[in-house]
Amino acid sequence: MLDTSQSVATPEGVDLALVPAGAVPRATAFAIDLFIRGLIIGALAALLGILGKLGQGLFLLILFLVEWFYPVAFEVLGKGATPGKRSVGLCVVESDGRPVGFAASIIRNLLRTADFLPFLFGFGILFMLFHPRFQRLGDLAAGTLVVWAATPLKAPELPSAPVCAPGLKLRLAEQKALIAFAERSPRLSDSRQAELADILEPLTQARGTEGVTRLHGMARWLAGER
Repeated sequence: MLDTSQSVATPEGVDLALVPAGAVPRATAFAIDLFIRGLIIGALAALLGILGKLGQGLFLLILFLVEWFYPVAFEVLGKGATPGKRSVGLCVVESDGRPVGFAASIIRNLLRTADFLPFLFGFGILFMLFHPRFQRLGDLAAGTLVVWAATPLKAPELPSAPVCAPGLKLRLAEQKALIAFAERSPRLSDSRQAELADILEPLTQARGTEGVTRLHGMARWLAGER
């Protein structure tokens, strides 16, 4: 099985698993950002066109800023992701897993010109295809990686029930099993829930529907509700 994940050790001793993004998702993100920049530039051209030569001068200045600093601003202030990268699920980080800094973002984006050569990012795509971390020239010079952004963990959705603490001390595996039961309860029939809850009568001191309700309440307590 192909596994492109990279393990990086932080100074704090924490191992981070980074998954570099390949050429296709990066090209998709670039196309989305290119479309957004096109909309911005088109709107500015229409707005500043009424100002004559002054508008032309302002347009050229803003065109330069949008073209070169649009990605830098979003990467530094937007947690490493332009709108295009965020929509695809990518972000830019330093090679050691830290958030990308201003200097690194400037370097990687200024070198897009070299990556574009000889035509349509020929060098950039070539380097990405043959590099184990899919880094283009700009990434190599800046020490950056484009990786798949980590998906935030969501708290489990548990059935509504009065919160109550377990009457017995539970091991970690038992706590996990109790929470898992509560999470899966909506997919089980009432009779199956009651059947499983009856097994834990020594813990709940109840049977049937009452036992199920108490297990749900204990699961909510174990999940952090008080």
